[in-house]
Formats: sequence, C-alpha cells, structure tokens
Amino acid sequence: MKFAVLVFPGSNCDIDCYKAVKDTLGEPVDYVWHTATDLSDYDCIIVPGGFSYGDYLRCGAISRFAPVMNEVGKAAEQGKFVLGICNGFQILTEAGLLPGALRRNESIKFRCHDTTLKVVNNATPFTTDYAAGEEVVIPIAHGEGNYYCDEETLASLKANNQIVFTYTDNPNGSVADIAGICNERGNVVGMMPHPERAVNSLLGSEGGKQMFSSILKTWRDTHGTASVR
Repeated sequence: MKFAVLVFPGSNCDIDCYKAVKDTLGEPVDYVWHTATDLSDYDCIIVPGGFSYGDYLRCGAISRFAPVMNEVGKAAEQGKFVLGICNGFQILTEAGLLPGALRRNESIKFRCHDTTLKVVNNATPFTTDYAAGEEVVIPIAHGEGNYYCDEETLASLKANNQIVFTYTDNPNGSVADIAGICNERGNVVGMMPHPERAVNSLLGSEGGKQMFSSILKTWRDTHGTASVR
C-alpha cells in the first residue's frame, strides 16, 4: 500500500504524518507537493495540518485551489482513502469533499492539549481497529477547530452515520461535540485532532495508532493480501 502526504506552503505536520506511516506501518510513503497533477500511484492521501498559505482569507480557502486538490477529488471519487487532519480537515471542507465548516474556537484562543475522543463510527476504513464507543486520547492544536453545520446537514450526518469522532469534553464549541466526520461513502475522513501525534507512548498516547493500522488492514482486506501485523 502506498501513501501520499501532501505538502502546501505553510504545512507543518507533514513530517509527523510521514513518520507515523513509516514507523507505524512500514509502508511506502512520499511527500507530494501541492503542484502535483497525478496521484494515481497512491492508495491513501493524507492532507496534513499546519497553516497552509498562512491561513490567509480563511483556513484552507486558498489551498483548495491548489492543483493537487483536483487530484484528491478524483481519488476520492475512485474510492481511495483520503484523511484530512486539522488544517487538512479545513481544506477538505473548503474543497467540498466534506460538509460543514471550521470556525474560530468559541474561546477565541488557540487550544493545544490532549483531548479524549469517543469513537462513534468504527465501520470506516480509518476506524475498524477501534471498538464502537471506545475512548482514546489524541491531542489537538488549533485556533479554528469549531465545527459548524446547519441543522439539516447535522441531521444528515447523524442519519448516515457520518460522525466518526466526538469530544468527551468539547474544547472549541463544535456542533454536537463533533471532532471528526466522513463522507457518505466513508472513504474520506476529516478530523481536527492529530492522530499522527499519538502513535507512540513516548508522545504521551498511542490512541492514534489504530487509525493507521485500520487503513492498512482495510486496504489489504479489500485487495486480498495478508493482514496487517
């Protein structure tokens, strides 16, 4: 299985994502610049956190027009796995690959600390190694992580089981305590917390490790290859 970690001007979590894949899974992974126009070699695309284009205009508002995002859209349509983390989540909403928007934290403060998440949907390709209702510790680091959608969209998210993670102690004012969602098909996930920063006990938590193992396990099951170690 081959992973791509996108890199925009201002990305700062790309190295963390790269190392999480390499160290946790041992699978091939490449950095892919925002000007790329072909992602056909990759099975999973990670859109990392950071401050792409300096968060000018609005978080993710410029990045969504980068050439590589056209290819991310194509990959999502083909059923490939797409994971947007923090700024990556913001970019995916701006690109229309996920519903809703991320607003300023209710506190108007940048929040950087561990959070406890509840796994609401463990049937996505990203969450199969979690138990439904399991609580995991994964850190956040954002100033605009307040997820918002209108009532109709929220009802649709609930009806289609698209809410993947919720906060047990909402740090930013997100609607319905939402920390992460997926598209209707389940192959695109966006979340504000950073699972790539929770893959080793030395980092304070291994709560994000199952996200990466889930991706590989699902891909191998789909492609009929050996199970993830």
